[in-house]
Amino acid sequence: MQKIKPMFNKVDCISLHVPDLENALTFYHDNLGHEIIWKHKSASGLRLPESNAELVLHTENRPNEVDWKVDSVPEAVDRFIKAGGELLAGPFEIHIGLCAVLRDPWQNPIVILDTSKGYLKVDSENNVIGIRD
Repeated sequence: MQKIKPMFNKVDCISLHVPDLENALTFYHDNLGHEIIWKHKSASGLRLPESNAELVLHTENRPNEVDWKVDSVPEAVDRFIKAGGELLAGPFEIHIGLCAVLRDPWQNPIVILDTSKGYLKVDSENNVIGIRD
C-alpha cells in the first residue's frame, strides 16, 4: 500500500474571540504568563511554550477555531473535496498567505492556512509592521 503524505502539517493556532483585546491580554499575558509574540489592532498572538502553535486572541466577528497549517491552501482544498469534504469559504487572503474553511463528512469545521506570503514581521514592541520571508 502506498503511504499518503498527511495534509495537515501542524496546528498553527487556537483562535479565541474576545470582546476586548486589552482585557484579554491582561488575563492571558499578565495573569497567566503567555508571552506576546505579535500584536495587531484586532488580534494578538501569544506563545504556547511547549509548542510552536500560538494562542490567538481576536475581536473579529468570527468563531473560536483551530487553524491547521498546510503546504498550499488551493492544493489542500482540492484534496479535501476529492476525499469527500466540502468547501465552506475561500480560499481568501490573510496577512501571511491563504485561508479556507472546510467541513468534513461529519460536519466538523476545518480551518486551513498557508504561509505563502511569509511570516509576520514585528517591531521591538511586537507590533506587526509587515511580512518577512
